[in-house]
Amino acid sequence: MTDTPKFTVVDRRKFRGDEESSPETPAAAPETTEPTGRARLTLVEPVEKAEAAPVAVADETAPETENDGDDTQLPPAPSAEEIDFQKVAYDKGAERLDDLVRAQNPGAPAQEKIGFEHLVQQLYLSAMMQMGAGTPEGQRPRIDILGARQTIDLLGVVLDKSKGNLSPEEERTLQTVLYELRMTFLELTRMISTQPPMPPPPGGAKR
Repeated sequence: MTDTPKFTVVDRRKFRGDEESSPETPAAAPETTEPTGRARLTLVEPVEKAEAAPVAVADETAPETENDGDDTQLPPAPSAEEIDFQKVAYDKGAERLDDLVRAQNPGAPAQEKIGFEHLVQQLYLSAMMQMGAGTPEGQRPRIDILGARQTIDLLGVVLDKSKGNLSPEEERTLQTVLYELRMTFLELTRMISTQPPMPPPPGGAKR
């Protein structure tokens, strides 16, 4: 076991009166959530101290899945009607934000529509920065090799999960970016493994 606390995603959408309440859920359970219409992460204590853990609203009637061993308990998925309503509200909010930006910056170009290439570019730049790119001249680069590995692995997940849904150009771009990042990562790890250990700090250890 690890010391990492487990968490439960609590559904903060408003409760509907026509839904049947589960007999295993306490009557006061809805008061433990904030009815703001969104889900939040709630830290709970390990299983050994379950009696002291906060009450979490969960769908006890949901069928069991293959991920029963997962520590993350997800609330019921939103309905198609809820998804459509939220998408329309989001688009209207984005339009209002664009109007405010244009009003304060009349000469600014129109906001570019976000696409798949922006996701790849964002992860690529993050990984390169974590591997020391963009360091000002004369300064020692600060390398986060473990963070870079996670970012590169995220791009690998994107590639695996998007197979069959990408255009030839999108897939070629993603493959090229992954190849370049992995080569840079290999060069850095080779340098790190061949460098001598860092000297102790000045003054030595306290006696």
